[in-house]
Amino acid sequence: MIRLRYPALPAGTRPDDRQVQPGRVIIITGAAGGIGRALVDTFAAAGDIVVAVDLPDSGVIELGRHLGQPHLGLECDVSREEEVVTLCALIESRFSQIGVLVNNAGIAPTMTATADTPVEDFQRALAVNLTGPYTMARETAKLMKPGAAIVNIASMAGLASNPKRNAYAASKAGLISITKSLATAWGSRGIRVTAVAPGYVRTPMVAELERTGKINATAIRCRVPIGRMARPDEIAHAVRFLASAQAGYITGSTLVVDGGCMSFNQPGRANPPKDAAPQAELSPPLEGTKARTVVVMGGAKGIGAAVARRFAANGDTLVIADVDGDAAVGLSGLLGDRHLAKRVDRTVESEVVALFEEVRERFGHIDVFVNGPGMSDTLVPPIEQVPAALKHHLDVNLSGAFTCVREAAISMRPGSVILNLGASCGLLPLGLGHAYRAYNAGIDMLTRCMAAELGPVGIRTATVAPGHIRTSSAIEWEKVAGMDQTRLRQLIPLGRFGGPEEVADAAYFLASSDACYINGSTLHVDGGWTASRDAGCLSELGGTNSTERTRGRITASRRRFPPRS
Repeated sequence: MIRLRYPALPAGTRPDDRQVQPGRVIIITGAAGGIGRALVDTFAAAGDIVVAVDLPDSGVIELGRHLGQPHLGLECDVSREEEVVTLCALIESRFSQIGVLVNNAGIAPTMTATADTPVEDFQRALAVNLTGPYTMARETAKLMKPGAAIVNIASMAGLASNPKRNAYAASKAGLISITKSLATAWGSRGIRVTAVAPGYVRTPMVAELERTGKINATAIRCRVPIGRMARPDEIAHAVRFLASAQAGYITGSTLVVDGGCMSFNQPGRANPPKDAAPQAELSPPLEGTKARTVVVMGGAKGIGAAVARRFAANGDTLVIADVDGDAAVGLSGLLGDRHLAKRVDRTVESEVVALFEEVRERFGHIDVFVNGPGMSDTLVPPIEQVPAALKHHLDVNLSGAFTCVREAAISMRPGSVILNLGASCGLLPLGLGHAYRAYNAGIDMLTRCMAAELGPVGIRTATVAPGHIRTSSAIEWEKVAGMDQTRLRQLIPLGRFGGPEEVADAAYFLASSDACYINGSTLHVDGGWTASRDAGCLSELGGTNSTERTRGRITASRRRFPPRS
């Protein structure tokens, strides 16, 4: 059964008249629960129109009434296809289009042993957590235009296995896979599809389970490098970013919001036991107002320069370090007098150490360190790759990155952030680009190891993995190599290259207080390339068959891969 309560309308109008309202229309399923209510509050506070959806007798009708016009409360069981179809028809009668769907509705794991789990319970979890979100996405997408977004609430359980969670874990893993396939299928329509995978979240239900002794919250906190569970609003902030225009080149990605739990992989505890829930688990800390000190390695050109400009626009103080000292000085001068420019070769340990010593002496500490992109790879068959070339790439991109983050961590205090810029290995053929792939794998693991080690002292880490980004050096490379730009765009679900500013927006978010429970995660900013590869398909090529696509990739592979900086 679905019930829709319309707010009072002006005289002369009917409930089924479409209303053109300011702000986006946001559908949030599972809206009456812990994370759902945080999502409702977050989007409503941002000026969006919220259509809150939940089960009958969940209180969602009252929630919609409490929000007031033009928000709505709807009752619907998303596991029932006929109810979802009716729901979307009602929404269409009220609004001309939908801006965002947040698939949050779900049922929790039963924590029942495999031998004791009825198949009906397994099927119910799939119906609510997997089939329901798919049906909602299918019906809602019919009401969407380019620029719309779908964000699925998955779970860490869909990525990391645990006992007695068979149905729940399988449904969430399936939801992550569907996120990729829908992103690939709908990228050409301009509809982005992403997912957020929360770790342990202190919802009202979890708090009650802790109070009654049904879960061991102390043991959970000990396993999380940050030392606590997430607040529902921290999940909502991640969703809001992925649904925003600042995430316009992000699709198919799953952002893990788990405090670094998946990065801790050893016996024992990441943190000592705590007698009670930390204050940060109960309420958001007060926002700081002081400008941050931000060091951007490789910050003089391309993506690094865009990152520097984004932080400077926020009023932060920049230290722009680059092997091209003149370019660093030039950018620093454009940004303002308070910024510092330094020529630094990251492969020379003494230069890196001297940089951070000077920064500590001048500013006292570092709030954010961004490890900018390294050098590009030369694509040659394995039999032609000489060890010296491989070593040189790794010295610049991986050993140099390690030296930088080591010295940055020494200069940091609780609340600081380290961001590594890797790459989605966007258009590299699988058999080539050995050094580049090794570098990216190493950067990803470096981020996760640091998340486990530094999380307990209050330092977060994350990786931003750009795809094919239109920097000046990449454009020049394409001209020299004669790269077929049309062919490249066809390999990307969103059908276009990204801009350096889109990578900078992702980096800025990850360094913000809105991302304070993100630790050890990788965020792909690649137009859906990684998702399309993982899903086993590519975007529509207007009649071009798979053989022709493969031939285009092989042709591209014989050229030098474009630099990221």
